[in-house]
Amino acid sequence: MKRYNKLFVIIALAALGLSGCRDLDLNESQYHTKTFQFGNFSEVKDMMTNVYGYLQSGFLSFQECATDDAVYANSPDIVLPYYDGSWSENNLIDDQWGYYYEAIRAANYLIENCPEDFADAKWDERYKDYLAQLQNYPWEARALRAFFHMELLKRYNNIVKADRTFTKEEVNDLVPSTNGEIVNWIVSELDACIEHLPSTYSDSYYAEIGRVTKGFAMAAKARVLLYAASPLSNPSNDKEKYYKAAAAASQFINSTSEKAVYGLAKQSFNSEAKDLIFGIREVSDNNYEKNNFPAGYEGGLSGICPTLNLAEAFDLADGTPFDESLHMANLLNPSSRDPRYAKAIISNGDLFKGQTVETFEGGRNGSPVENASPTSFYLRKFVQEATSLTAGNITSYPHIYPIFRVQEVYLNYAEALFEATGNPEYTGTMGGVSYTLSPRAALNKIRTVYSMPDIPAGLSEAQFRARLRNERRVELCFEGHRMWDLRRWKTGNLTVDIYGLNIVKDGDDSFSCTKKKVQTRYWDDKMLWYPISAVELHKNPNLNQNTGWN
Repeated sequence: MKRYNKLFVIIALAALGLSGCRDLDLNESQYHTKTFQFGNFSEVKDMMTNVYGYLQSGFLSFQECATDDAVYANSPDIVLPYYDGSWSENNLIDDQWGYYYEAIRAANYLIENCPEDFADAKWDERYKDYLAQLQNYPWEARALRAFFHMELLKRYNNIVKADRTFTKEEVNDLVPSTNGEIVNWIVSELDACIEHLPSTYSDSYYAEIGRVTKGFAMAAKARVLLYAASPLSNPSNDKEKYYKAAAAASQFINSTSEKAVYGLAKQSFNSEAKDLIFGIREVSDNNYEKNNFPAGYEGGLSGICPTLNLAEAFDLADGTPFDESLHMANLLNPSSRDPRYAKAIISNGDLFKGQTVETFEGGRNGSPVENASPTSFYLRKFVQEATSLTAGNITSYPHIYPIFRVQEVYLNYAEALFEATGNPEYTGTMGGVSYTLSPRAALNKIRTVYSMPDIPAGLSEAQFRARLRNERRVELCFEGHRMWDLRRWKTGNLTVDIYGLNIVKDGDDSFSCTKKKVQTRYWDDKMLWYPISAVELHKNPNLNQNTGWN
């Protein structure tokens, strides 16, 4: 489904949420009434499209630069408030409270008003097709409503469950639910959606892509349960929570119907990608390229620049973990590394747009060039290299931002089953669920896609946990996971030192590389959860501020 810009009138209708109150019936003109909006197949589809419109692409969020995977190269550093300790309930970052409650309000509006049929349209030649689509909309909206709650939950912890439309009289007196209560409700919603949503729309007359499917609901369930089992939300380390997360991921992996639709595949991020469960399909533009082409290329602003921390996370091609004391010569040689390195990072000596990238001191793309990468690395992942930013020959291409991929489900499965059992080789039956794939085997299935050697057997619990988390990091880098993984693992304090390379070109055209510290960031454990806005706390005194933000 194409992403449509939300019409002003629809935004107005959707805006009655926890962040403010509006009367849905203030404007009684024909085009603003429920009778019109839900009066025929076409208008209901527009309302469903509006709900989809609240999904957010991460292409221009720059949140990766708030993790140890990247820094922001431009000035001023718009990501600085994430890691300088300046945010508070009155100075917010990534303030999504009102936005996602508006999204939830839009979903509820459709769920509560979507008709079951348009009997007077039965003579339309496409009536049965339209009817099938219509009757699927409430399930799509319920799955999206659950996902919007997930987005709030991972930021704010204790939130209000908005499972219906609230009146003006009650909206600011609502009592938040606990994290566990919200998780249980989300899972129950997704379970219902799994029962009703199709595995694919390819066999329908409209054959639309980018719509919520059974796979979306399964992947969302696996993610929310893994987050709920992780140290941040599970301080007692209740193993049963990990088993629930493993079972949810196993449900997707073992589903015969889903195997016919999805599969492990090399990252390609196009509409035909077998590993793409659900993604936001952007119209053709070149904003991502403008923001991330290397300095020294026409129109390039550098933007998101990978760190040495991330570059070192990619194994050597023989499967050996990178060690700077032993493998520094391999650092700038992508052919000696995990193939995913070259798909994610541009480094000195690489070819980009027909030119050799020079991030060494005095090079075409290195210091002192304006906006040159502070780390010596530039971003390649999602960048459409064929894009031209040359005046008079500007081109654009479509982009897809992944929300769920098959690889993530396998990674969720491996982590959950390992943390439940402490055994990388565990297979067996627990709680009626048969686990035929061990945690290590699940990771190795991903690595096999890239012709990478297996993670070896015989690792200790600590060693395997490190390899598991590292595999997640390199596979999902720049897909919006790292910031939340560090929080749910409670390891943000271990990522404050950010490194890059200082590269000098020697007289014989060889290069000398020296590790350098680029930033030392501020961390406080209160940052594990976002603060709830002081404005929202004033409007609803029942809300609970997260620890440390009072």
